[in-house]
Amino acid sequence: MKFPVKVSYRKAEVKIYGKSVAYPFYRLCYYAAGKRRIQSFATYTEAKAKADAKVRELASGSQSIALTAKEATAALSIRDSLDAFRRDTGRSFTALEAVTGFLDAMKQLPQGCGLTESVREFGRTLAIVKRKDISEAADQFIDARKPRTEARDGKRPQLSPGYAYNVAMWLREFAKTFPGNAVCDLTREHLDLYFGKHSKVSPKTRNERRNVVRMFLKWCVRQDYLRADNRLLEADCMVREVAEPEEIAFYTPTELRAMLENAHAQLRPVIALIALGGVRLQEAVRLTWEDIFHVEGHVEISSGKSKTRSRRLVTICPALAGWLDPYRNQSGPIWTVCLDKFHSDFNALRDSIHTAARRNGLRHGFCTYHYALHADEGLTAKEAGNSPAMIHKCYKGMVTRADAEKWFNVQPHRAANIVPLTAKTAANP
Repeated sequence: MKFPVKVSYRKAEVKIYGKSVAYPFYRLCYYAAGKRRIQSFATYTEAKAKADAKVRELASGSQSIALTAKEATAALSIRDSLDAFRRDTGRSFTALEAVTGFLDAMKQLPQGCGLTESVREFGRTLAIVKRKDISEAADQFIDARKPRTEARDGKRPQLSPGYAYNVAMWLREFAKTFPGNAVCDLTREHLDLYFGKHSKVSPKTRNERRNVVRMFLKWCVRQDYLRADNRLLEADCMVREVAEPEEIAFYTPTELRAMLENAHAQLRPVIALIALGGVRLQEAVRLTWEDIFHVEGHVEISSGKSKTRSRRLVTICPALAGWLDPYRNQSGPIWTVCLDKFHSDFNALRDSIHTAARRNGLRHGFCTYHYALHADEGLTAKEAGNSPAMIHKCYKGMVTRADAEKWFNVQPHRAANIVPLTAKTAANP
């Protein structure tokens, strides 16, 4: 028999080489996937049988013949591993997807880092996001803040109840905009929709709402209701707007006199403290009569009662002294009912004397007239618990010195007209 023996089928061809002194085996040779493949056999019969089978595989276009025995075993192991993964997780991948995905991941890792350990380490840095309905999360956020609105051991609460009320109201309104949605489903489009509904309110109000939404979303991240890399705060609608300065509106000396002379006994000192002492309303309703008369010639606003949590002394000018003197024998809180009661009583008083409402008009009046009278923004800022820059920006040049003198000369005509009533009578004028 003459070697090599050619075995052909259609266009496929396999050769069998005979034994030699150097190599005492029959060799089967063929080309698959551009590579020469060689297999050895002890007998010609085995080599011929394999050649007949192999030449038909080549003719059929089968790619498996390009694999060595070792490669074929590995391919079968990969198939078994992919099948086991599918049974365990319900997810399936092809061998090609598995290999290319693995190689792509390895390219991203530094030399010497293993993929499994790197993924495990990365997983430790991720929080599992919990699905939580927006309305449920909002209620949970509101409830978590309630203890901070309660005064303990006679101390001022960490959060103003009024502020907490507004936050709760706006946040529940936000949640109602997206019924049935989870926090983790929120997108920038959702935020655009919410703020689009408030396009007609002032920029200042929109900024306040943005602060509430921003505070809520950051809290949701800490509760694992939202991914830390959510980027919702980068939405265009969350950019703080430049708000126009608040219009400074204040009452006239004539209106102030009418208020003080017609106010009931519990309302009168609060009005006087704000208008003639520059005390903020929230500060005034926290004061006691001991705070008023403890330091001669001054109202003591402790750090626990000051808006800025910094103690200050407010000068009692002659006009303010005149309205406060009849209360020297009083003790305890100067305002014994809720803040809403002050607003309702004050509004009723304004209506009774036919005076239009002016937002924060009493305190604006103090700052405006005090600055006009003394021409010293530092002094006015010290009395009002504000910054000199704010006083100069908002209250400069609003009235004349003559107007200011009239304001601070609003004194009671007759002490008999302002005899204080009992707290019970005062609260129900």
